[in-house]
Amino acid sequence: MSDEEVIRRRLLIDGDGTGDDRRLNVFLKTIIKWANSIDESPTELQLLYDRLLAQLSQCEFAVKRSQRLAITNSKQLENYKELQCKLEELIKDVKETIEHSKNNLMQAKILKQNRMTYDLLAQNIKQQPARKETNKRLEELKIELGQLHENSKSLENKLDMRRKQFHVLVSSAHQLKEMLEESAAEDSANNSLDDITNSPGPEPMSE
Repeated sequence: MSDEEVIRRRLLIDGDGTGDDRRLNVFLKTIIKWANSIDESPTELQLLYDRLLAQLSQCEFAVKRSQRLAITNSKQLENYKELQCKLEELIKDVKETIEHSKNNLMQAKILKQNRMTYDLLAQNIKQQPARKETNKRLEELKIELGQLHENSKSLENKLDMRRKQFHVLVSSAHQLKEMLEESAAEDSANNSLDDITNSPGPEPMSE
């Protein structure tokens, strides 16, 4: 048997390290001594037998105590497992609560942003004129636009009339110029004819 196996067996026998191994060794030595004590007196044999019973009771007590400790440890292990399951469930619930809180916080931020946008739009709407006033101003602008259109049409008509009058004036000026030129030409021709008529005849030739 190797040293490692001996140490392992000693640890198994010793249990929780409360001297079970030493107690068993003492009990074994006492049994061997009692078995070999043939020449002892009945009184000493009885004392040795009582000692064996006492040691056996101690060993039985140690075994029962180890069994109870094993049962207790097993129950504690089960309790620890249940506690671990509860803690895992609690951690899961806390994580879900945190995620839910994050979602609520995100929705609250979006709601706040929307509310700020709504307030800004409401302020801009309040700064704009009322619909009744806007419609009234629109009608006034339509009337002004109609008047401007009529004025523009009237101005176009006047301008067209002025163009026609100017054209007539230019044509009349050309005609007057032509008439003046013709009159001047006739006067020049008449003057030349008068000069010829009023001039003296040719002088007679001398013999």
